[in-house]
Amino acid sequence: MNKILWKPKPEDIIQSNMLKLGRKAKIWSNIQTINYKELHKWSVQNPKEFWSLLWEDADIIGESGSIIYQHNDNIRMSEFFPDGRLNYSENLLSGDENREAIVFYGEGRQKCSLTLAELRANVASLSAWFLKKGVKEGDRVAALLPNCPETVIAMLATSSIGAIFTSCSPDFGEEGIIDRFGQCEPSILITCDGYGYGGKTFDIRKKVLEISKKLHSLKKTILVNHASIGDVENFENWEELIAENMSEEIHFVRLPFMTPLYILYSSGTTGKPKCIVHSAGGVLLQHIKEHKYHCNIKRDDRVLYFTTCGWMMWNWVVSILACEATLVLYDGSPIHPDPYVLFDIAQKEELTFFGASAKYIDSLNKMKIIPSEKYRLENLKVFASTGSPLAPESYDWVYGSVKKELQLSSISGGTDLVACFVHGNPCLPVRKGEIQCASLGMNVQAWDDNGERLIDKPGELVCTNSFPSMPIGFWGEKNDQKYKSSYFERYDNVWHHGDYIIETGSGSFIVEGRSDATLNPGGIRIGTAEIYRQVESLPDILEALAVGQNWQNDQRIILFVITRGGRDLDEILINSIKEIIRKGASPRHVPAKIFKVEDFPRTRSGKITEIAVRDVIHGKEVKNTEALKNPYILESFKNFTDLYND
Repeated sequence: MNKILWKPKPEDIIQSNMLKLGRKAKIWSNIQTINYKELHKWSVQNPKEFWSLLWEDADIIGESGSIIYQHNDNIRMSEFFPDGRLNYSENLLSGDENREAIVFYGEGRQKCSLTLAELRANVASLSAWFLKKGVKEGDRVAALLPNCPETVIAMLATSSIGAIFTSCSPDFGEEGIIDRFGQCEPSILITCDGYGYGGKTFDIRKKVLEISKKLHSLKKTILVNHASIGDVENFENWEELIAENMSEEIHFVRLPFMTPLYILYSSGTTGKPKCIVHSAGGVLLQHIKEHKYHCNIKRDDRVLYFTTCGWMMWNWVVSILACEATLVLYDGSPIHPDPYVLFDIAQKEELTFFGASAKYIDSLNKMKIIPSEKYRLENLKVFASTGSPLAPESYDWVYGSVKKELQLSSISGGTDLVACFVHGNPCLPVRKGEIQCASLGMNVQAWDDNGERLIDKPGELVCTNSFPSMPIGFWGEKNDQKYKSSYFERYDNVWHHGDYIIETGSGSFIVEGRSDATLNPGGIRIGTAEIYRQVESLPDILEALAVGQNWQNDQRIILFVITRGGRDLDEILINSIKEIIRKGASPRHVPAKIFKVEDFPRTRSGKITEIAVRDVIHGKEVKNTEALKNPYILESFKNFTDLYND
């Protein structure tokens, strides 16, 4: 069992939303302590009672209807609140109108903020304009915008009338944007003139003009002068539009629970991105469950998750408005003008919750950044991480260099459910390298190839029960075949997520990485994270990437590394890498070949794509390189002749 790095104080457990939920569920007699396994088991075995309690305790605005949960032997066909009605936007725009709803920081920009009343006024204006232009329920509104208040306003106005919102980050290439928006055929595009990143301003007006010409479904395009570069002819001006369509009220349309809210996109590294349709009710309930209970977010908390509008964490974090918390946004480089920029915001804004990617945390660790030397962060209660497995040494860095009295909440889920399978918990200890628990209402397990549950051994992440944020489907797919093959092909009637995990005997989880990138030398399955944990602990290694190469009727492990400061990959370093893997993992984990590269292929959300490298070294075409931030780097993986020698 791994070392405990943090324990919640008894008084904090008593005041937690999680414990209060357990009291209302009346499943334990001692109201001063929590048995999370008991609560989780109850939430899974009693879906009607659990989701009904959640609706009531979270003060969902709407009508839950007479049926809470309609069971079906096919878990995909089970229904939640089938005759319920709500509006997602209405639930995010309720509460004290004088409270600060959004705070925005942009690279090289002055801070700005909106009260809830100001946010509602902007949403009312845009919503009124939508209605004037004939935008109706089910129409798609696409946003190509930075992580700024206008994006949130656009989403809330879209959902207020029952239309469907979809977004991409403005750093996407033209082809990648067309691959996404072209499939869902939006009638409205909201874009910007440019954005700032890394001390530079990027003018995207030519790109958006070309995109608007190629999206034949468009009726109108709105331009936000985000970078103050200039207008585009025939595009609607955001500021003028908002000013000219002032409206005192927002007409919230309450629609069925499963009404489409979002279209999100898969990474698209194996073909055109899948257009994943998510429901208003499923998203709202899942996010409130995670925010209020797993993250313990309360009214007037201040929350920042560093993300772009092309990553599902944007959709996830904006829902904190439903908890009447303040949403703090940042757009730009997280390390410009220095690596402390986000911690500077955390201190100024008195953040209670701060989230970022695992790679960001790992990079600060390797840069030897120590925020605690500059900031006290008195209000910070939760530091969250997702996007890839958080390395054990990153846990040490957080508690040694950020803050000791802090819940480090490593979470894991995906775009497919726009939520999490495994999560943090304010009532449980944090153990090094482990995610605290399975999410309430989700029967998450690790399975072997035969569908047998595994404890303390790596296996496939599955969820054996239905949950509200299962996708409605894939946009444009008529026979549901891709949907079924994506999640239900591996195991009958069980959601197979494609992650390789360990469920521990104590109920915590360790994510080993994507199972489609799992190594299999000699028939022994190995998660790549096991190798990365060892190699990346070496001071001379910045990052590592391991793939399996088919070799002589078996598979051998090939390791690529990025060295610190351009250090040569000499025999001394090669031997150090092999030795630390042999001792820290096993002899089976030791790579057959090790190569130095300048960088790895990365998706636009920053994730390393092992599959693209695997395809390259096997001479296969990498499909849809437009989904990559740096597709040119793939060429460097073709230049190692020693790859094809014993």
